[in-house]
Amino acid sequence: MLFKERTYSCLVVSKNDAFNSGLVSLLPGTDFYPVIFSDSLKAAKSELNERHFELVVINSPLPDGSGEDLAVGTVNSTDSVVLFIVKEEDAEKASDVLSPYGVFILRKPTTKKSLELSVRYMCAAYERMETLRRKNESVTQKVEEIKEINRAKWLLIYNLKMTEPEAHRYIEKQAMDRCVSRYEVAKSIVRTYK
Repeated sequence: MLFKERTYSCLVVSKNDAFNSGLVSLLPGTDFYPVIFSDSLKAAKSELNERHFELVVINSPLPDGSGEDLAVGTVNSTDSVVLFIVKEEDAEKASDVLSPYGVFILRKPTTKKSLELSVRYMCAAYERMETLRRKNESVTQKVEEIKEINRAKWLLIYNLKMTEPEAHRYIEKQAMDRCVSRYEVAKSIVRTYK
């Protein structure tokens, strides 16, 4: 298993059956589930609209385009990590377009080892993003709690003519007496004086 207690959903966008069957061996069901294969950009867009994928692998070109727009659209609208596999002669252009968006580029022809390493990098990048997302959610929640507590203080100051220190002490005492957080007390005060 790549990372403890995690399986990664994966969308593979490729028309090449040989590539697809080779990739299957690198994506065991214990680590990657579900693994969905799409053979066109249209089918891939449909899959992306239906479900969330942690990893998206695009093997360019496809019958209906290069896949660069799909790669950019996916990283801009989801938290998926995208690997774009492109012919050697097109790799520099693709890198210029896609690298600023955080899309991984792999040149082909490639080896099974390079592909396996790329998939591992994608998993590591997804884990790093998840860690940052959780930290961001925690900070956002704390900011919301502080705003609500301040809103409650101002309502106490305005409606009950308390001073700021009195309002602060009142909220803290209510939280201790009721065995709830200051945030819960603040929400109750805001509901009362709204």
